[in-house]
Amino acid sequence: FWKFSTFSNPNPLPWLNPLFRIGSKRRLEEDDMYKVLPEDGSKRLGEELQSYWDQEVEKATKELRTPKLTKAMIRCYWRSYAVLGVFTLIEEMIKVIQPVFLGKLILYFESYNPDNAELYEAYGYAAGVSLSTLGLALLHHLYFYHVQRAGMKIRIAMCHMIYRKALCLSATAMGQTTTGQIVNLLSNDVNKFDEVTIFLHFLWVAPLQAAAVIGLLWQEIGASCLAGMAVLFFLMPLQTIFGKLFSKYRSKTAAFTDSRIRTMNEVVSGIRIIKMYAWEKPFAALVNDVRRKEISKIMSSSYLRGLNMASFFAANKIILFVTFTVYVLVGYKISASRVFVAVSLYSAVRLTVTLFFPAAIEKVSESCLWSFSLMQKFLLLDELVKAHVPLTQEDKKEASVEIQDLICYWDKVSSLLIFTSLLQSSLLSTVLEELPAEKGVIKVKGELTYASQQPWVFPGTIRSNILFGKELQPQRYESVLRACALKRDMELLPDGDLTVIGDRGATLSGGQKARVNLARAVYQDADIYLLDDPLSAVDAEVGRHLFEQCICGILKEKPRILVTHQLQYLKAADQILVLKEGHMVARGTYSELQQSGVDFTSLLKKDEEEEGEKEEAPRSPRNRTISQNSVRSHSSSVLSAEPVHTMAEETRTEGTIGLRMYWKYFRAGANVIMLILFVLLNLLAFYILHDWWLSYWATEQRKLDFHSTNITANGTNGTNTNQELNLDFYLGVYAGLTGATIIFGFMRSLFMFNALVSSAETLHNRMFNSILRTPVRFFDINPIGRILNRFAKDIGHLDSLLPWTFVDFIQVFLQIIGVVAVASSVIPWILIPVLPLLISFLFLRRYFLRTSRDVKRIESTTRSPVFSHLSSSLQGLCTIRAFKAEERFQQTFDAHQDLHSEAWFLFLTTSRWFAVRLDGMCSVFVTITAFGCLLLKDSMKAGDVGLALSYAVTLMGMFQWGVRQSAEVENMMTSVERVVEYTELESEAPWETQKRPPPDWPNRGLITFDKVNFSYSSDGPVVLKNISAMFRPREKVGIVGRTGAGKSSLISALFRLMEPEGKIIVDGVLTSEIGLHDLRQKMSIIPQDPMLFTGTMRKNLDPFSQHSDHDLWKALEEVQLKAAVEELPNKLETELAESGSNFSVGQRQLVCLARAILRKNRILIIDEATANVDPRTDELIQKTIRDKFKECTVLTIAHRLNTIIDSDRILVLDAGRIQEYDAPHVLLQNQNGIFYKMVQQTGKAEVASLLQTAKQVSRAQETGELILLAGPAGADRRGFKHTST
Repeated sequence: FWKFSTFSNPNPLPWLNPLFRIGSKRRLEEDDMYKVLPEDGSKRLGEELQSYWDQEVEKATKELRTPKLTKAMIRCYWRSYAVLGVFTLIEEMIKVIQPVFLGKLILYFESYNPDNAELYEAYGYAAGVSLSTLGLALLHHLYFYHVQRAGMKIRIAMCHMIYRKALCLSATAMGQTTTGQIVNLLSNDVNKFDEVTIFLHFLWVAPLQAAAVIGLLWQEIGASCLAGMAVLFFLMPLQTIFGKLFSKYRSKTAAFTDSRIRTMNEVVSGIRIIKMYAWEKPFAALVNDVRRKEISKIMSSSYLRGLNMASFFAANKIILFVTFTVYVLVGYKISASRVFVAVSLYSAVRLTVTLFFPAAIEKVSESCLWSFSLMQKFLLLDELVKAHVPLTQEDKKEASVEIQDLICYWDKVSSLLIFTSLLQSSLLSTVLEELPAEKGVIKVKGELTYASQQPWVFPGTIRSNILFGKELQPQRYESVLRACALKRDMELLPDGDLTVIGDRGATLSGGQKARVNLARAVYQDADIYLLDDPLSAVDAEVGRHLFEQCICGILKEKPRILVTHQLQYLKAADQILVLKEGHMVARGTYSELQQSGVDFTSLLKKDEEEEGEKEEAPRSPRNRTISQNSVRSHSSSVLSAEPVHTMAEETRTEGTIGLRMYWKYFRAGANVIMLILFVLLNLLAFYILHDWWLSYWATEQRKLDFHSTNITANGTNGTNTNQELNLDFYLGVYAGLTGATIIFGFMRSLFMFNALVSSAETLHNRMFNSILRTPVRFFDINPIGRILNRFAKDIGHLDSLLPWTFVDFIQVFLQIIGVVAVASSVIPWILIPVLPLLISFLFLRRYFLRTSRDVKRIESTTRSPVFSHLSSSLQGLCTIRAFKAEERFQQTFDAHQDLHSEAWFLFLTTSRWFAVRLDGMCSVFVTITAFGCLLLKDSMKAGDVGLALSYAVTLMGMFQWGVRQSAEVENMMTSVERVVEYTELESEAPWETQKRPPPDWPNRGLITFDKVNFSYSSDGPVVLKNISAMFRPREKVGIVGRTGAGKSSLISALFRLMEPEGKIIVDGVLTSEIGLHDLRQKMSIIPQDPMLFTGTMRKNLDPFSQHSDHDLWKALEEVQLKAAVEELPNKLETELAESGSNFSVGQRQLVCLARAILRKNRILIIDEATANVDPRTDELIQKTIRDKFKECTVLTIAHRLNTIIDSDRILVLDAGRIQEYDAPHVLLQNQNGIFYKMVQQTGKAEVASLLQTAKQVSRAQETGELILLAGPAGADRRGFKHTST
């Protein structure tokens, strides 16, 4: 259908008409868009530019210089782009010729003689004026359409290259950049190409046009034109200086924006922890601090923009004033034809010289210097090069991994202590070639697949996550689901395995993510399986099932390398490798290692017989074991499943933006008095009086000349012959009007920018505060990309684009009203054709906006998946590369880009469709005015004709620009709408209330649950049902239950992450009556996923700066991190990498423990904190908890029974209800109880060990009880705790 879109067609872009018809009837959907053209496809464009970039890199390497991205781009695009210069050259030539026709026409009126036969000539000039407006209309849009499409192509190609590069970044390179920076490249920096291509040709067209205009002006008004041109050329460097300054501010702003988005990314990712720690205020301070700096730069650059725009609108008036003042003072007399030819020529050149030329310089400097350098720097980062050796059938049969004398470094620069959990993962990273070997040999025969330690899922269905690009083989797929204990979950999900999971798998629980992650690896029919601790995130029963049915079941014929801390599985291993502090300590079978006497055996369970002999020997209360379930193959149906949050659809509002939204927007930045002042300024800064005075002056001069001529002709001699106009008066008024226009114009511009940027600041703060105060549920059902899109793209619009567009629209709109007012005052009957034109314009605008708004909204919503796909790919980089899925992910990215391109391309073409029709209307208006003047030639004054026609001609580009700006304002107001939507989110309870608990509360740590029900949303299922329980002061309580039993929900209820029904009382205070911060600050939690934030180590430990250095070092020493932190370059002031990624999981968990030590609270909650850490770290954590928190009430959620068997009491949950709650020893007496069964499932040796510990704890408690009973009356009977042994 492209062949029909030529602009010679009387119906330009006819293929868009069906789309507009659909858009006028109903809301447009993605299916309504046209498929992207083959030559605009992401893959094709990206590969083309990539090949030029590769050539440039190769060439630069030979010439020993840095590769230049600009060179690659120029080589790729210069031919197609250079051709477009012809359009703009012809367009600018017409702009220069048109005033000549206009001058001749006015001259006809000046020397008007009814008997003269020059009328046909005048009609010719009128036709010239009309046809040149029509030519301008067509050429202008043809040029703009093509340059914008060129910009789009470069942007698409760049995005393709950035994503391709992101997929092959090495570990070192990942340390030099962050997800936030890469997302920012894609969301902000590449958009510069859309802007720079528009103006680039004006760098050479503008000087040519200026030269032509000077030539024509010299003919009209002689040397006086040089004064005007001098002002014009003085304004040009001034605008360029503005451009340079603007660029400087822009780069500073960009750095702050980067920083703000990065912090926001962390806040949104870690919101659960921030809320539990009650750390909203320090994070708010952090974001507000960056935002304040960002806004101060934005405000400065907006003032510059304001001055720039005001000077652009005032330029014409200043130039004319200077030109005609010189012209008159030199002794010439003013005439209408000279005035209005000069007016038209100046306005033709002014746009090019003072707007497009400086814009070209500004965009080129901004794009080339800043954005290009960022992209170039990113494209030059280190890549991970994997040796792809083709595998023979022989290799596949004898699959193996061989390692000799291996030495590796994660990052040679930082000397961090790496714990064993990271070491084992490092070994797998080396096998996967993620970590380059410094020395030694590693040989892999066979195809690898990998399940990562931190489970990774990408946005899509559960099925697509498991298949990961492989064909669906129903039988194999079913057996994998069964082996990975996912069958039951699939049955309970609303859409089974076709349920869509959101960003970072937000809709799944940790256990479900881990099982999907494992299922993905198992489904790939590989030769060697690398499994990085897949059992740590699931409970004992499921863990045993996965080990037996999956690792030793479905995979039993394949070589498997399993990293684990769960030692009870070691007997099943053919070969065991023990790593300690980066060295291999031992290697061999289970029995060989036991006989070797390596320190390793102290970690291992003793054989069952040994266990029997030493039954009576006292055992350290904590030895790592795991509650296990010897589940047979059928039992996967018995495994309990968990609730799943489904993702909310992104809202897309319909219809027009109401006046209320504009009112909210203005009121956010200005009060009512300021708004009234704004209206007054607009009226005062009316530009028309200035030109009207020139016209009036020329007419008076003409009358005087005519009068003088008549007197002379009649031969009368008198004093009247030398009569002249009072120059002082006319010049004085002219100067006054010029000055007033300029002053009020500047005031209006600055005032508006100030108000609109203030609005952006206020709305951002409201949105951020609203996000901080909204319940956690909001983050579970909204992907990170969606929330960040509001803070990046939408706030970006509010900060810079919307204020500029709005001010521009207001100024243009006032000028349009002025033009029509002038024309109708000169030729009153012109209002007759203006009326139908106005009606058809209003209809067209409404017709266009319905479709355009939908296209713009679709463009916004199709942009989100591009960012989501990028950030989820960065999170799962290791997995994607291990599965060799880079190509497929690149294709998915290209598909997301193509969908966005469809919307963007429609946005471009619909804008042109509308603009061409508007300019068509304007040329009708110009034609009517031109010929109308000739029809009424007898009653017309030359000055009036000049004023009406020169104004009508300026309407050409201006009218469609004004209307498109009004549509653009309305489109951008959708960003305001989206931000306002997030400022009105549901809020959780207040952080502080009138009722404050006593300062030392809670001083005992008594927690009572009284008939508590809990649900994650008002319409969601109840996950805790009628819970009543008491946790006594200083008591250690273990909370167990299968996955989905409600263990974490109990903690959520205690922290009021959603409001529970019923009563929770802590030390006599009803928690629902006090503020959330008063509650949450008084309880410490060590969470399941340890979270560190970008910032210093000090900020991570103590964001409120409440503790001395001595306290901080002491806490670090107690968790054995002091040495690691001392080795950091700036110790406590060292900036951590994004999400603390330069620490291992174990170390991050220890930092969380140090935070808990510093808080010195009476209540500590441990949420499966040791699930992902090695035995050594676990033992350290358990020991610290026993020593440091012996005066506290400790609630521990655990999958592993050995971590809680020495608790005072154990609470057993099942399906949200309390099933059992008593001392472990008592629970083990009840052979029908759930806890007894859980213990029995762990194997004989483990059962004996657990029983032994339970007895010891029981005996210790009895002894303590007796000792205390002999104490004074009223002694606290629980005071013996853990001291009496």
